[in-house]
Amino acid sequence: MGHGFPPWMIKRLPVKQGGEVDGILERLELNTVCREAHCPNRGECYASGTATFLIMGKVCTRNCRFCAVTKGKPDKLDAGEPERVGQAVRDMKLNYVVVTSVTRDDLADGGASHFAATVKAIKEASGAEVEVLTPDFQGDSGAVDTVVESGPAVFNHNVETVPGLYSDVRPMADYEQSLSVIEHASKRGMVTKSGIMVGLGETPKEVEAVLKDLREAGARIVTIGQYLSPGGKNLPVAEFIHPDIFARYERKAKELGFRGIASGPFVRSSYKAAELAGFRK
Repeated sequence: MGHGFPPWMIKRLPVKQGGEVDGILERLELNTVCREAHCPNRGECYASGTATFLIMGKVCTRNCRFCAVTKGKPDKLDAGEPERVGQAVRDMKLNYVVVTSVTRDDLADGGASHFAATVKAIKEASGAEVEVLTPDFQGDSGAVDTVVESGPAVFNHNVETVPGLYSDVRPMADYEQSLSVIEHASKRGMVTKSGIMVGLGETPKEVEAVLKDLREAGARIVTIGQYLSPGGKNLPVAEFIHPDIFARYERKAKELGFRGIASGPFVRSSYKAAELAGFRK
């Protein structure tokens, strides 16, 4: 971060950059959202020996304007990927893992069975707890069931922004559909989680309305972070949100009854995921 950023957006990188983690990922030919989505916490997480695995390739079928992941026609699924993710988790000695994916609208089940296979492979290889961060599966409750039945500890699906900005930010997604995914997983007994980016032009009242909607859908964990534009082809930052506003959102989330809350400029969906889920202090 450099010129033009407010002081609270300056982040020091850790001395150790996680070369061992990179080595394992390269050896097993695996992707991470840390790298593909240009996450600002990549160095911090890699240094602590953690990563969020990105499955089902590096090409997404959606055209969300906030995301750095490549858009287009994806390759066929790699049937050996779940087993390799399990190997990586074992080699990295992780006890809590986040697995996410590109959106695969080209697949009949949106990739739900591949998610399920990956969760099972991780559990068989290491016994680690798994948090899934899924796409919306086009609202298919059967696909949600497939993932739920594989036994993840947390089911995460991000609404990403306020409904009034969906046409600009997530033109191929639907706010109510995303809420329905969270609600269905919640009714299946899952601990559910969601996240929202701020700084795209939303108002505090709109954010607080989303928090209320998420709680009513059953979400128990929420993340709120500053949107950072990953490149010139993506939406620009409309505003850098002051830490005091993030503190306001945290207070509101507590009032609404969320059990796990992360609200701050550098918060991302899987930031301190184990702590928020209650698996680590």
